[in-house]
Amino acid sequence: MADPRFFAYAGPLSLGRLAESATLDLAPGVNPHRLMNGVATLADAGPEDVTFLDNRRYLGDLRVTRAGACILHPSVMDRAPPGIDLLLSPEPYRAFARVAALFHPEPAALGTVDARATIAPGARLGAGVEVGPGAVIGANAAIGDGTSIGANSVVGPGVEIGRLCRVGPNVTISHALIGDGVRILPGVRIGQDGFGYAMGPAGHLKVPQLGRVRIGDGVEIGANTTIDRGTLGDTIIGPGCVIDNLVQIAHNVRLGRGCVIVGQAGISGSTHLGDFVVVAGQAGLAGHLRIGSGAQVAAKSGVHRNIPAGESVGGFPAVPIREFRRMAGTLRRLARSSSGAADEERE
Repeated sequence: MADPRFFAYAGPLSLGRLAESATLDLAPGVNPHRLMNGVATLADAGPEDVTFLDNRRYLGDLRVTRAGACILHPSVMDRAPPGIDLLLSPEPYRAFARVAALFHPEPAALGTVDARATIAPGARLGAGVEVGPGAVIGANAAIGDGTSIGANSVVGPGVEIGRLCRVGPNVTISHALIGDGVRILPGVRIGQDGFGYAMGPAGHLKVPQLGRVRIGDGVEIGANTTIDRGTLGDTIIGPGCVIDNLVQIAHNVRLGRGCVIVGQAGISGSTHLGDFVVVAGQAGLAGHLRIGSGAQVAAKSGVHRNIPAGESVGGFPAVPIREFRRMAGTLRRLARSSSGAADEERE
């Protein structure tokens, strides 16, 4: 079970409640009134835990698990050990996420403003807003109902944050309009100057960054990520995007709905991504590109051209993924061949 010192706990919960709330089907013979205490891995679960199987490589762990109940696809029901209660789903991992959230819900905002926080005149706080110690809320900022602002975070003048958002500690937000249900992890920087200069031998002249950052509903922004405000237009993060830790998003970038940007990726200024684009870890995208909806960029890739919708690319410079794999295979064979020739010469 998750450590109760760090995670809220709402158990025990019945299998019937889990099935109803997480859209699961109970296998024949399962007692809906049986209580479960929590969630655990196949290897660690005990008789009062719910576990899950999503990847078939763990079928061996399923056969020997001691879990009381398991979420799995109906096609592998016959691989489960005797005596375990089965909860059936066509998407076991997503179902497990819902079940885990039932046992360990996100804590609600406390609705208190710490005496050590600073609230500027004209700032508007909705019902149930929590503001932690050392936090600063600027003049005319607006924070929606049920949102929490972590310790030592700074919400700049005029910033708007929607309902039921969670802003972690040591976050700075300026020049931004943020939707509902947004999670911003510790150390995030939103709305600072973009890297805009008119460069020349007489010196690099700073271009005023006069835009904003607009963040849609349900976005998550990982720890120590930075999102620069636009130069004239806005930097836009579409609803449902998931951004990992240590990501750099430059001025005037636009992300469509549901994009996934993995850790240490960087997106240069004015590049636009369509809906549900995936950018893997440490990939870099040059500026002023158009990345079509559903495109995927492999880890450590360098993207210097537009990518059509639905295309997967990899490598540096990035090429279609099949071409990249052929190139890597050819290079591997050449390396082996040259190594063998060198061995023969030494002999």
